[in-house]
Amino acid sequence: MSLHLEIVTPERLAYSDDVDMVLVPGIEGELGILPHHTPLVSLLGFGELKIRKGGQEESFAIVGGFLQVRPDKVVVMAETASLASEIDLERAQEARKEAQRALESGFHEGADLSAARASLQHALLHIRVAERHRREGPRSRG
Repeated sequence: MSLHLEIVTPERLAYSDDVDMVLVPGIEGELGILPHHTPLVSLLGFGELKIRKGGQEESFAIVGGFLQVRPDKVVVMAETASLASEIDLERAQEARKEAQRALESGFHEGADLSAARASLQHALLHIRVAERHRREGPRSRG
């Protein structure tokens, strides 16, 4: 039994394949989805989306959006979706430093402060997902 997963961003189709299980970051915690799941629509939060397929696990850093679940298909419509193996860790660490400098500079208008906080949160997510992927490598699940 499998489930078709599509991960879509405004720019591209980030992933499309049959999978065994999907773990998504909902706004109130992680949601596990297996084939024949009850239909639902939910908001997504910031976090790591995990895909299990044929004993292997892949991860994406997901930022916001919506989730639609049908018994045979899951569609993730995310603001951004970055495959863990494709995240540039050095670039993410530099983005974190820039966001921290912006927050520490002391002078902010409301929109600038919100943007700096969002940039920091985004960079920290990418760093966490990329570092875990590098540390654990492609994982087999038996």
